[in-house]
Amino acid sequence: MKRFENILKRIGPLPIILAIIALAIIIVASLTFKGHVASNSFWSAIVAAFTSSILGTSAWFGNNYGLGIIVFTILIRFLILPLMVYQIQSMMKMQVVQPALKALQAKYPGKDTESRQLMMAEQQALYKKEGVNPFASMLPLIVQMPVLFALYQSIYNSPVLKSGKFLWLQLGSHDPYYVLPVLAAVFTFASSWLSMQSTPEQNGMTKAMPYIFPVVIFFSAMAVPSALSLYWVVGNLFQTIQTFFLQNPFKIRRERELAAQKERDMKRKIKKAKRSAKR
Repeated sequence: MKRFENILKRIGPLPIILAIIALAIIIVASLTFKGHVASNSFWSAIVAAFTSSILGTSAWFGNNYGLGIIVFTILIRFLILPLMVYQIQSMMKMQVVQPALKALQAKYPGKDTESRQLMMAEQQALYKKEGVNPFASMLPLIVQMPVLFALYQSIYNSPVLKSGKFLWLQLGSHDPYYVLPVLAAVFTFASSWLSMQSTPEQNGMTKAMPYIFPVVIFFSAMAVPSALSLYWVVGNLFQTIQTFFLQNPFKIRRERELAAQKERDMKRKIKKAKRSAKR
């Protein structure tokens, strides 16, 4: 219970309030939908809830299903915002403890079972002391994957969504002009690049990820219906803005440079004091 309270304290009240409001709107949209979406299993009930929520939201905009998907996407992003805040905070804490982790790896090379066990034990103690959860980065992905699958099935199981139109798009078909795949890739790159800029130490794989993910998203968006591509575009745009405000790399870099400068100044003062003492 105390650990849960600490997590809530770290996240702060605003993301939780926004998530509750988003959930309430999603439920209201689903309940106010006048049609019926069939379901005969637990998973189909989730898909039906998504479908009715999208259709209910679309009805607020004169049955504009594209706008319905956009609003639904924003609501989903607000719903998982507490998880995203927790993930970003955990990632930033992981960056702080990286020097200590490297020291442990040097202390315990892991060439035998005893060495590996000691290193794991000290790592866990370090994580506990610093309040770091190394698996926090998986939480938003775990939550979003069912959302993607449910949305995908909602499109195919709903003739209305499948035949719906938005701007030049047929929501159940691919984007004929590849605008959405390009935008999805651009916003994926923007959010990944911003996130990587705040990482103090980067290896080859870390540096390559902002360029690999957009390519994967681009070809994936080409292969799925426009409705799902629209979800990716809006979701990744939201994440880009979210990353800038929650993980502003320019602010973080300035803070690190100031901290490093203070440390250098302190070392110079200590050296100067030692020289003066010797005289």
